[in-house]
Amino acid sequence: MPDRGGGPTGPRIRVGRPSRRVRTLLMTLGVLAVLAMAFVMFAGFWTDWLWYRSVNYSSVFTTTLWTKIGLFFVFGLLMATAVGVNIWLAHRLRPPLSAMSMEQQSLDRYRMGVAPYKTWILLGITSLVGLIAGASAAGQWRTWLMWVNGVPFNQKDPQFHLDVSFYAFDLPWYRFLLGFGFAAAILSVIAAALTHYLYGGLRITSPGARATAAATGHLSVLLGIFVALKAVAYWLDRYGLAVKSSDFKATGNWTGLRYVDANAYLPAKTILFCIAVICALLFFATLWRRTWQLPVIGFGLMVLSAILIGGLYPAIVQKFQVQPNEQAKEAPYVEKNLKATRDAYGINGTQVTEYPGTSTTTDKTKLRDDADGAASIRLLDPNVVSPTFQQLQQVRNYYAFPSNLDVDRYTKDGKDQDTVIGLRELNLQGIPKNNWINDHFRYTHGFGAVAAKGTNADAEGRPEFTEYDLPSKGELGDYEQRIYYGEKTSQYSIVGGPQKEIDYSDDTGEKTTSYKGKSGVNLSNPVNRAAYAVALSEPQILYSGAIGEGSRILYNRTPKERVEAVAPWLTIDGDAYPAIVDGKIEWIVDAYTTTNGYPYASRTTLGDTTADSLTAANNQRAVVAQQNQVNYIRNSVKATVDAYTGKVTLYEWDTKDPVLKTWKKAFPGTVKAKGDIPQALMDHLRYPQDLFKVQRELLTRYHVKDAETFLSGSEVWQVPDDPTNKSGNAVPPYYLSMKLPGEKAQEFSLTTTLTPNGRDNLSAFMSVNAEANTSEYGKISILKLPTGRTVDGPKRVQSQFNSEPSIAESIRLLRGGDSEVEYGNLLTVPLDGGLLYVEPVYVRGGGLKYPLLRKVLVTYGGATAFEDTLDQALNKIFGADGATEEPPPPDEGEGTKPPPTSDNPTVQAALDDAQKAFDQGQEALKKGDWEAYGKAQKDLEDALKRAEDAQATPTPGGSGDGDNSEESGGGSAGSG
Repeated sequence: MPDRGGGPTGPRIRVGRPSRRVRTLLMTLGVLAVLAMAFVMFAGFWTDWLWYRSVNYSSVFTTTLWTKIGLFFVFGLLMATAVGVNIWLAHRLRPPLSAMSMEQQSLDRYRMGVAPYKTWILLGITSLVGLIAGASAAGQWRTWLMWVNGVPFNQKDPQFHLDVSFYAFDLPWYRFLLGFGFAAAILSVIAAALTHYLYGGLRITSPGARATAAATGHLSVLLGIFVALKAVAYWLDRYGLAVKSSDFKATGNWTGLRYVDANAYLPAKTILFCIAVICALLFFATLWRRTWQLPVIGFGLMVLSAILIGGLYPAIVQKFQVQPNEQAKEAPYVEKNLKATRDAYGINGTQVTEYPGTSTTTDKTKLRDDADGAASIRLLDPNVVSPTFQQLQQVRNYYAFPSNLDVDRYTKDGKDQDTVIGLRELNLQGIPKNNWINDHFRYTHGFGAVAAKGTNADAEGRPEFTEYDLPSKGELGDYEQRIYYGEKTSQYSIVGGPQKEIDYSDDTGEKTTSYKGKSGVNLSNPVNRAAYAVALSEPQILYSGAIGEGSRILYNRTPKERVEAVAPWLTIDGDAYPAIVDGKIEWIVDAYTTTNGYPYASRTTLGDTTADSLTAANNQRAVVAQQNQVNYIRNSVKATVDAYTGKVTLYEWDTKDPVLKTWKKAFPGTVKAKGDIPQALMDHLRYPQDLFKVQRELLTRYHVKDAETFLSGSEVWQVPDDPTNKSGNAVPPYYLSMKLPGEKAQEFSLTTTLTPNGRDNLSAFMSVNAEANTSEYGKISILKLPTGRTVDGPKRVQSQFNSEPSIAESIRLLRGGDSEVEYGNLLTVPLDGGLLYVEPVYVRGGGLKYPLLRKVLVTYGGATAFEDTLDQALNKIFGADGATEEPPPPDEGEGTKPPPTSDNPTVQAALDDAQKAFDQGQEALKKGDWEAYGKAQKDLEDALKRAEDAQATPTPGGSGDGDNSEESGGGSAGSG
């Protein structure tokens, strides 16, 4: 092509070339920079491979990697080919250059500039779009694997009668392909149009035809492909209506077809599909007609139809057909939604039973006996007593317990016992001096479990430990106590090499150890050391003398991280919990399979649904995917992580789940059969909290089965706010061994209460059998309270506690000085037609800033008791064992103040001892000496008992009046 521009050129300036030495240096630096970048990328890949191989899940790494690589290259090449071919074709179809218009003259300089680099520019453009498209496609590896390995649900949707797997596995992949096709068509149209314009095939301001016949035909075919894809989109939109979310004022969030969808949108999509097909054919016809007149008319008709048929017509149907008679019109579709939602969330088997809410039993002795058998009432709140475990069992500052302990069951003398358990994990903030060696080589692990009875406290209000001290000893037997993997263990450690580790300390001094497990990655290899030095940005790993033969690096050490890494297709429960199983500490992790494509099932956002007062306080119990919207969930996998070796084991739990079956096909051999679960582990498996929270949220609306009631909203419930704190967040569910009405024995259960929408009285008590060893596991029961009578809910019960004058005064006295009162979990127990509420009350007093159980609040049938022990409170409620009325509150401090005088010398001597014990207790309370305080309270009780016994026998000249005994009350207000 001749150079039509130009003009006189100026003098040439000779620029000296760099010397050979400089060129060699620059080339060397360039090569080193490229090698450094390559090694950084290699380090990330290599360390990932080494980690997966160390946990024996290399197949997960390779399957995921090859799937991503395959999608990247296939779709990257497809996009690059589509764009590149159309650029090449547009260039080849360029018109011959003849007389030049002003427009073409201005473009000529660009053509001349591009000419020498056409091949490189083409390669650059196609490579760029190919890389972007390939990276986008690689992110769809889950969608691809689910599509290619999809297993049928053997359930059909009620509208199109297609298997649910089509919506869960197939439709997402088809939508991705459609989106990719649209992107390829649009980029091809843009690239071809620009090329045609650059080379004269399209003209904007030139006289004559605006486009050559070749350009017209080329662009028409591309636009025809775009419109044909739009026709496919209209067709898929028909099925998409079954999983479409919308806001339905009668019910809130809604998924699936409604009347307007089935009778307006669905036929509209079919009509638009036909119009789009015709329009696409008109575009293709320009290959012969060489005019855009008909395609443009057809495209305009399609746009107009989309507005009128796809938008205006459904609005008219909604306004004039649905709204005047909404319940009758929507009822058939609501019934489909009710059934699908209950199936998708596993709540279709929920048993709803009418429950009176008040007892008709007049025999208080029977009620008292029944109260003992109704539940093993847990007074030790795992969400309150962690500081107590910390203070009494931490032993060393470099150990710590999680802020929320866990509830489990352990067998003692053939009887299951609800137990609060926590592990003494490593706490780097507590080590004497932080440096690289201490943080990563010397302080590497926690040590031992600590457990306490859930239903008891000792006389001082402290937990009754069943596993305690360091090394731990007690009822849990012998087990490997070193904890290299735990919830608080987030940093890497290098173990097993020349550097010894701090094991634990006892009376004889500090003990050291060296890791004997096979976990982690071997650092003996210099390549591995270099890779980890780069991956962790820690150059000392490369040259430190503390690393040698046998050194292994441990990382990804929290149970949640490890399970997520080996099973990236699972959603992990927010709370892993430890159990002693066959001589090992095993972390048990509940994992879920989910999908967002179950037709007609309403969606929920996991992060919102599983939030409660605990997650708001410490953010430890939230599902990983905070914004993950799902409309199908199953607890399909139970996983374990060995606290010493880090070994991860996945066990199939839901044997019927088609989503799990699909992933098992994609990752064969990664999930063990349910029958492989050891019995010792089975004893500790439980129903997961997060799944229960999702189900209870759905059951606030979906406990009803008829469309009319559902649409009226008269039976909508809500999860009440936690009455024991002011967070304003939902009350968490509680684990409790209890017996429901009609059952013969207590079962480990997960329980919650539900209230009417916007009100504080009780609507229902909900529980699920959490005992994995029973055939009733997972059975959800709802005791539905009558709507015509008010039954107090948790907030009202708490308010009743707080407003009782004698209780309020006692609480005020407990808060005396610098003491703090903390309410424990408010437990609800069905009892003989009524509801028994029990709440432990803790006091943090004096210089000891950890909670001790001081009182128990109990209410039943309107009667309230505030006593030192649960037995005393139940006795008072049911009038057993001669329980008397609540004594008047003391004037100051804690405890009961003894009466001043008596005419009986024996009584007076006892009362003098009582006064002395009382004064000693007050002095101990001011000093924060709880041990002395407890002893003083015991002496006070003994003295008052002696005074009462002496008063029962009148002395000569004495009044023998028993009023002093009545006045003295029944014991110390502060004794535990």
